[in-house]
Amino acid sequence: MKILVIGLGSMGKRRVRNLLANGIPKENIIGVDYRPDRAAEAENKYGIVTRTEVQASDIEAVAAFVISTSPDQHLPYAQLAAEHGKHMFIEASVLSDGLLELAAETEAKGVIAFPSCTMRFFAGPKRVRKLLSAGVIGKVLAWQYQSGQYLPDWHPWEAISDFYVSNPPTGGCREIVPFELVWLAPLFGKILDIDARHAKLSDMPASIDDIYMLQMRHEGGVLGQLIVDVLGRTPVRHLRVTGSEGTLEWGDSAKRIRVFQVSTGQWREEHVGSGTVESQYINPEEPYIEEICTFLECARKVQTPEYTLRDDVKMLDLLYSAEAASLGGKRVVVN
Repeated sequence: MKILVIGLGSMGKRRVRNLLANGIPKENIIGVDYRPDRAAEAENKYGIVTRTEVQASDIEAVAAFVISTSPDQHLPYAQLAAEHGKHMFIEASVLSDGLLELAAETEAKGVIAFPSCTMRFFAGPKRVRKLLSAGVIGKVLAWQYQSGQYLPDWHPWEAISDFYVSNPPTGGCREIVPFELVWLAPLFGKILDIDARHAKLSDMPASIDDIYMLQMRHEGGVLGQLIVDVLGRTPVRHLRVTGSEGTLEWGDSAKRIRVFQVSTGQWREEHVGSGTVESQYINPEEPYIEEICTFLECARKVQTPEYTLRDDVKMLDLLYSAEAASLGGKRVVVN
């Protein structure tokens, strides 16, 4: 299988590594980036062929696109893939315009469209899901989760003004809200309504909100709180779930899950692997490798992924509902 990787920034280079880790030969990977320096870097690092623009001959040669551009450029390349009947993997987005039309087109053509849902592949969230499904803390009543990392630390080699996280529609903090909800929402059931606030609190040189605070009510009565920020000088992903028979906590920094059960009156701990972290990256490679493996399997079998474009639109609608709640000063019912 030949793959066209469009965008060779931080995520594009990671996806090249993911493809190589999944047995795709370097000769079968074509990389594209309009910046010659990025194209040259990927070619030198990974031995792949690179271009500074998409070529018609490359489209014809490949079976699938991996779209790792900035979010505001996902749709044109996804439409190009659909037009030519090519399967596609699309990085996490924050913009839903055109996605339902794209979903309809790919479904009609039998083309696999796989929107990224990376957090579902992290070791911690996978284990949390298994423990909650097994009822280890009884009936889930409420949850709290914080996700944060100082925005200039995302790409320490470049200013935030040099990439999409400083643009209001694709702002770094705004982007992470659906990135986290993609794994949190399914754990606790359909979200019925949302109350929220978002604001810019820092003096970072970008006109973006740098904190989002959401309160949600799920079907069945579970209440949830989500804080996403790009302010904290130490990275954090921390979950606490309150159940009728105990408490569950997951801390990504410590790579540890703690469970308290009333029946034993004790906490027990288990560690989830730290994985392999590439130089200048924060998150381990393994979840991303597994995600691309899943995409490749879906593409080879022409099998609909578990998380679809239509699911992605629903997740982005939660973000938009939260923003509407914040701006309107009142709770918003989720359609």
